[in-house]
Amino acid sequence: MEQVTRYPLTYLITPEPPRNEPLDVFIAQLDCALRAGVRLVQLRAKTVTSAQYAWLAEKSLTSCRRYNARLLLNAPIAMAEALQADGIHLTSTRLMACKRRPLPRGQLVSAACHDAHQVKHASEIGADLLTISPVLPTATHTTAVPLGWARFRELAALTSVPAYALGGMSLGTITEARDAGAQGIAAIRALWGGAVDRS
Repeated sequence: MEQVTRYPLTYLITPEPPRNEPLDVFIAQLDCALRAGVRLVQLRAKTVTSAQYAWLAEKSLTSCRRYNARLLLNAPIAMAEALQADGIHLTSTRLMACKRRPLPRGQLVSAACHDAHQVKHASEIGADLLTISPVLPTATHTTAVPLGWARFRELAALTSVPAYALGGMSLGTITEARDAGAQGIAAIRALWGGAVDRS
């Protein structure tokens, strides 16, 4: 599969903001990741209120703009449009509910895929990039059965859409991911708060 150069090697998925910390701390940590070189971010914060998510999205967008990074919201399409975010990320459930591409070209659509059916559907609706997971064992989804690199390679080969390997990734797995046909890696802990983007 041809690997696309207009997307970076790393795709940061934010962790949940800790309940015992001010949301400003979360934004400061995002800023550290951006300063270290992250240029593609998915704001994933499912445990906060809608108002808190909107605040985080607005502040995250400001930070991303400062570093010429792109921000995708893991949120309803209306919020991404209202805040003029760079795009959205569709969970696998939301992906399969889409009959067509949910945003116009020029805004990015990322989609979470775990099997061949989802990969093909994401391609059909015109997604711009995918995450395929979980590739390796991961602390955040301990009950999920890892795909392994061989199965990842098979799934990535089903589409021309750039695919990021997700699940158990680190900066040390970028080469292995690329060898398996990935655009790069998507990760939470490995990229949060100051990991270096090698793109």
